[in-house]
Amino acid sequence: MRVISGEWRGRKLIAPKNDATRPTADRTRETLFSMLASRLGSFEGLYVADLFAGSGALGIEALSRGAAHCLFGEQDREAIDALRKNLAALGAAGRADVRARAEVRAGSVLALGPAPRSFDLLLLDAPYATGAGSVALDKLARLGWVDADSWISIETGEKESVDVAGFAIEAERKVGKAKLTLLRTA
Repeated sequence: MRVISGEWRGRKLIAPKNDATRPTADRTRETLFSMLASRLGSFEGLYVADLFAGSGALGIEALSRGAAHCLFGEQDREAIDALRKNLAALGAAGRADVRARAEVRAGSVLALGPAPRSFDLLLLDAPYATGAGSVALDKLARLGWVDADSWISIETGEKESVDVAGFAIEAERKVGKAKLTLLRTA
C-alpha cells in the first residue's frame, strides 16, 4: 500500500497483520479520490473523518492532498498500532507544525459522541456485509458530524446498497469487489 498523491506520494503504508481489517486497495482508493477531486476540486483545508480507519490509508491520502485535519476512528488494537506507525513515519505525529492535523480515537465508531464541529468529508469503510457504515452515518448525522456542505463516502461490498434517511446518493462506482458510494444531505 502506498500514498497515491500529494505531499507523501509514493510513501509506503503498513497494514495490520491480523484479519480484523480489510485495507482499501490502491486502485479503489485512487478511484475514490478521483471521484472526490472532481466534485471538491481541492482537499486544501478540509476537515476530514476517516472512520473504521484501519491503517488510516484514506485519511492519510486526504492529508497528503492538503486536508487541514483528519480524525481517525478505529477500534481494533493492531489497526490502531499500524495507523499510529503510519502517521509517525510520515511526520504527521510529533512535529509541532503538523501534530494537530491528525487525531486518533480508539473505540467503536458507533460510540463516538457529538462532533466538535461538522466535517467537510467523512470516509466510512466499515466491514463489508454489516451495514455498519449506514448505521454509523445515521447516528453521526444526528450528532452534528454532518452539515449541508459535507461529502460522505461509504465503501461496501459490490452487491450491497446504501440507504440512509436524509441523504441522497451523488455517485456510485464498482471497483473490483468494492462499491464506492458518495452521498450528500438530501
